[in-house]
Amino acid sequence: MTARETLPRAVVVLGLVSFCNDLASEMVTPLVPVLLAAVLGAGPVALGLVEGVADALASLLRLWSGRLSDRLGRRKGLVVLGYGLSNLVRPLFGLAGHWAGLLALRATDRVGKGLRTAPRDALVADATPETLRGRAYGLQRGLDNGGAMAGSLLAAAMLAWGDIDLQHVILLSALPGLAAVLLIAFGVREPARRAPATSPPLVWTGLPPAMRRFLMVLAGFGLARASETFVVLRGHELGMTVVELLLLWAAFSLAKSLAAARGGRWADRVGRRRFVIRGWIAYAAGFLALAAVSSAAALWWAAPAYGLLIGLSEGAERAVVADLAAAEASGTAFGWYNMILGLAAIPGGLAFGLVWQFFGAAPAFLCAALVALAAAAALQAWVLVPAARRMV
Repeated sequence: MTARETLPRAVVVLGLVSFCNDLASEMVTPLVPVLLAAVLGAGPVALGLVEGVADALASLLRLWSGRLSDRLGRRKGLVVLGYGLSNLVRPLFGLAGHWAGLLALRATDRVGKGLRTAPRDALVADATPETLRGRAYGLQRGLDNGGAMAGSLLAAAMLAWGDIDLQHVILLSALPGLAAVLLIAFGVREPARRAPATSPPLVWTGLPPAMRRFLMVLAGFGLARASETFVVLRGHELGMTVVELLLLWAAFSLAKSLAAARGGRWADRVGRRRFVIRGWIAYAAGFLALAAVSSAAALWWAAPAYGLLIGLSEGAERAVVADLAAAEASGTAFGWYNMILGLAAIPGGLAFGLVWQFFGAAPAFLCAALVALAAAAALQAWVLVPAARRMV
């Protein structure tokens, strides 16, 4: 990769779409644990169920939508539909009168995510030269997390100085959400590509062997990937105000954004698969930092440190999927990737919530750290070592 190489315009605009969408989303998402605990009277098990079921439902759609985008030879329409649906229902979260109603709305929001995620990731792969994939996905994840920071700060400012309640903050998230939909609808020109003569294989055995090994290890790692909203719940337990929680989420998101953008560039230089292993080890270190927290003051340093550590491998993971997939089936490959991560979120989120409920936050974070380390070891032994042997 030369210093003169620049990312395609479509990749940059898709990053801005992610920024606007996450600005809207993170005016709402950090408030979900507060709505559950303070308004609807629910605890960590309900949070794990809401987040796990919503992500799992979205995951089932990701495989279908990714494969459909391959079959059609077009991806943009599904991306527009997905962003539109999420930004239609998300402003209604504050109107829920019971945690089951919030679950239904959150699930519908994630249906939109399920429709758009795999086609969007494949659209980035279509538009990006192979040598720039880590950088492209790093930029996308960096702007995504940057939007999360901006949304949290905006919500905190409205609550602190705007004489406005939670429900109205959530309703106002519709404005940046609309900007995201308009950007993707009118600002992105999809690269020309033909639909394949035959449909990409949906079955597991149709994937390349290296892809299957990577995805199986990823499923184990997904069990450790508990919802990041548990960081907000921990702050709520430690007595932080809603404004403080939003500022904490903003600091966490900023750290994650910086790490994702830089991590994508590093992954292109040192090798993307090897960099994912380092990222998963960093993930475990972040969980260990959170396990050590026993006060609100300690959470102020642990949450940004966690964001830095987990953001490193976000872009590299997606770049590895693009590397392992056939070009005509990248939508299907990203569908498998996102589906597996989401399905793992159900047992992972519920187990995390149950350990937290009965044993406390520290044991929950410690268990997640151990699972992440085991997944990193499996990736080294089962994916990197066989690949190295084939090159000898």
